[in-house]
Amino acid sequence: MKTYLVGGAVRDKLLNYPYHERDWVVVGAHPKDLIEQNYQQVGKDFPVFLHPTTKEEYALARTERKSGAGYHGFICDFSPDITLEEDLSRRDLTINAMAESDKGDIIDPYGGTKDLHNRVLRHVSPAFSEDPLRILRVARFAARYAHLGFVVADETQELMREMSDNGELSTIAAERIWVELTKALNEKSPATFFTTLLDCGALRALFPLWPAALNTQVLTSLNHAADLNLDIDIRFAITCSELNTKQCQTLCKQLRASNSATWLAERCAANIPLPSLNTAEDWLTLLENFDYVRRPQLLTAFITAATQLTPEEERLNKLQNAATALQEIQAANLISQGFKGPALGQALRAERLKKLTELACYK
Repeated sequence: MKTYLVGGAVRDKLLNYPYHERDWVVVGAHPKDLIEQNYQQVGKDFPVFLHPTTKEEYALARTERKSGAGYHGFICDFSPDITLEEDLSRRDLTINAMAESDKGDIIDPYGGTKDLHNRVLRHVSPAFSEDPLRILRVARFAARYAHLGFVVADETQELMREMSDNGELSTIAAERIWVELTKALNEKSPATFFTTLLDCGALRALFPLWPAALNTQVLTSLNHAADLNLDIDIRFAITCSELNTKQCQTLCKQLRASNSATWLAERCAANIPLPSLNTAEDWLTLLENFDYVRRPQLLTAFITAATQLTPEEERLNKLQNAATALQEIQAANLISQGFKGPALGQALRAERLKKLTELACYK
């Protein structure tokens, strides 16, 4: 039984790039061999084990054979006769198909070190096309390493284009796409994720409404948001800002986006650029739409996203200042004056409109 460090940790060590997880492959072993050493089995489709001390993942060397449509349609073989090279051959990219022995030797049967040096994302074998999820993974790696000069190999881009045309992308569960998307949005150059998917036709195949909304300004703003380390919900909302409200609702439903991401994206789609705000009533209605009293952080998130996309900084500042001023109006003061029930709500709104009129923020 031999154990090798594999995948991302090997890749990023060679790149001198930070990494936080280590994965291992075990060659020449049966499941019982690891169980007897107190490893905890966690995989159902194929044996994956957690180390008894480090809790890092150890997987038995395996091969995969296509058995049906989609990214779940595989039969795995994890016999002890499977070699390290066979295990590495099933991986997506050459830079992910390297291993390191316990002596520190690099095992690289598919040219990963050369592609690292040349800054190329290249598929290992034609078996890449058997798993449509790999298109999203390649786009995510492109987003992660774009600042280092990495590009997708021409032959890999062509293969991804063929895969995007064959309909198998529709077999990927929405939840899995959302996971890949949120990871990509968190990368250093998230716009590259979208341009890679646009170039191979995958984004249009998955979400026909989205490509037209991802113009140069939106993608530039998205990367700027990453530079500022803005949160994922804001980054996602930026990508939806050129959609109309109905289109945004459809996209979020298709993606099964989180509630917080959906809330902000829909309001960015509806309110960027800011609508006409000619009266105190207009300003208060907009603020109420953002639930500014109970959840002021949501309005702040909207203003942060809008600032990346529109030159309306003055009006956005007025919106924030108006919200701050209205939060000073306390229901307790009106209750002490005898207001209660529906009359209290009406009095609160009247006081808020009076404050907005005094601020004259709509002029």
